[in-house]
Amino acid sequence: MKPEISVLQNGLRVVSLKYPQYETVSLGIWVKTGSACEQEDNNGVSHFLEHMVFKGTASRTAAEISEDIENVGGQTNAYTSREFTAFYAKMLKDDAELAVDVLCELITSPQFAEDELLKEREVVVQEIKQTYDDPGDIVFDYMQAQAFAGQAMGRPILGTAERVRSFGARELRHYMGTNYAAENMVFCAVGNIDHRSLVEMVEKRLGGLQPKTSFVADRQHYTGGYFAEMRDTEQAQVVLGFDGYSYADDRYYAAMLMSTILGGGMSSRLFQEIREKRGLVYSIYSFPTFYTGAGFTGIAAATDNEQVNKMLPVIADEIKKIAEHPVSETELKRAKAQVKSAIMMSLESSSAVSEKLARQLLLFNRSIPIAETIRKIDEVGIEDIRNSAVNIFSSRPTYALVGNIGGHCGYEELCEMLKAK
Repeated sequence: MKPEISVLQNGLRVVSLKYPQYETVSLGIWVKTGSACEQEDNNGVSHFLEHMVFKGTASRTAAEISEDIENVGGQTNAYTSREFTAFYAKMLKDDAELAVDVLCELITSPQFAEDELLKEREVVVQEIKQTYDDPGDIVFDYMQAQAFAGQAMGRPILGTAERVRSFGARELRHYMGTNYAAENMVFCAVGNIDHRSLVEMVEKRLGGLQPKTSFVADRQHYTGGYFAEMRDTEQAQVVLGFDGYSYADDRYYAAMLMSTILGGGMSSRLFQEIREKRGLVYSIYSFPTFYTGAGFTGIAAATDNEQVNKMLPVIADEIKKIAEHPVSETELKRAKAQVKSAIMMSLESSSAVSEKLARQLLLFNRSIPIAETIRKIDEVGIEDIRNSAVNIFSSRPTYALVGNIGGHCGYEELCEMLKAK
């Protein structure tokens, strides 16, 4: 079945995909805003707002928000990323309107009571501390800060303790007033739900939202850089990074497939060469990250201190090989099968499908048929993989390390390793 899409008078898009065989529905509100849309003086406000809307609305207390959903066996949650914020739920089909009502109230009538602000600031500060205490987490914040130096895209999603403790109701309402509007929001539902009924439910509750946003996001551009932090740990966390592509770039699928061949699974080049043949790591993988205006291609590994300087030259050699020599037909066929099967498997989850549809509407203002996606994957050739590798790995590297890293090779030495033969 095809998704049904309606646009309310204020510009808010409502999309649904009916699975009549389901007894449930996954639904939510996706907003195209996050930490990359903040200013330096309010870094972390997107995430703090995501917490605070659950602390009471005009007709529900914090406890009632949870109880109303869980009393009927439903689930609700939220997340903040660099470019998106989402509030979502999964319910039995007969309780869909209750979920719509609760989710819409989070957007239209959060109270931001002072006592709740005081408590939740400290909850988020604890979350910040927890992230910092985990080298495997914080290394990615350090990587992001170097890859997009001096930009909102490089700042942490959670913000800093000092910033979070400065946020009050005024700051939260101002942020909602500039960044939350119908034009950059989608209400999506997937499961056993009637589209016309959904539109009526949403229009009743969100039809009065302001139509336009009034914020200007930073321009995104990859920079590269270096950061190392010594800690008394058993392992060193290492992330290498390079330039990448935006969501809309024609090279999107070539970059995804190239990353899959390089480090996308147990059959990938990095895993086979560095773990299976040499035993230098427990896990190593590559990951393409796409944003609205830029992208990032990373390689992450954790290893003993004495293995770091053995591992890095091998990673550099594998990078040079995939940029300098064509991949085999077998590797490309396997990578395409991996990517396509992951897409098809995700269709079995109504939550994953609702997430995908909402993002497509926010990024491209349309739903992208699966057949179109599969066709674009199939069109990628061996030369596209090599061109993607050449473009990505010729960029200035990002190099971030955390942990027991005494004597690790420095930035200039890494750059020298990566130079083409």
